[in-house]
Amino acid sequence: MEIEDQIALLVEHINKDVTLSKTGIKKLSSILQFKTLHKKELLIEPGSTANTMNFIVQGAMRSYYLDENGQEHTLQLGIEQWWINDLYSYLSGKASRMYVQALERTWLIQLPKTELEELYHHVPEVSNFFRIKIQSAYVALQERVIENMSEDAYERYNNFRNTYKNIEQRVPQYIIASYLGVTPEFLSYLRKKHS
Repeated sequence: MEIEDQIALLVEHINKDVTLSKTGIKKLSSILQFKTLHKKELLIEPGSTANTMNFIVQGAMRSYYLDENGQEHTLQLGIEQWWINDLYSYLSGKASRMYVQALERTWLIQLPKTELEELYHHVPEVSNFFRIKIQSAYVALQERVIENMSEDAYERYNNFRNTYKNIEQRVPQYIIASYLGVTPEFLSYLRKKHS
């Protein structure tokens, strides 16, 4: 996909929540960086600091952490026109405790933190857009925590299928199991129960 097409996709995505002027689009375009990741390549790893907002143009990604036993826990999945990051590291400036990894060959548009924060002053619509996105991310996180504490695995699986309709066939089963907090074998059982 050409860079102009990638920018047009990002602008269309932003314009669903706010309306960018031509001047705003030009200023936004001037700070964009473009990155391609190979399958399994890491964007962020523990000890690094997240310093960009990352828009998925094409591909699939996940964020996860390893517990003290080396078990993976997937926190976020993302596909085209979704944002992915370690927001804790990005917002606090502290070292990440997570991995952010490409699950397929992935094309990203990145907005560097310093330039983005400067852009907020010149293009308030961009600031409004990210306020909306961060509020939505917080709501989704809270819903997920409550869901994990109050729903059984089958209900969580059904919610996953309804929320992530286009992801299940693209993501390995062990990652979906990790996201749901079950073993891959139990996920197989849930899939059979569902069908």
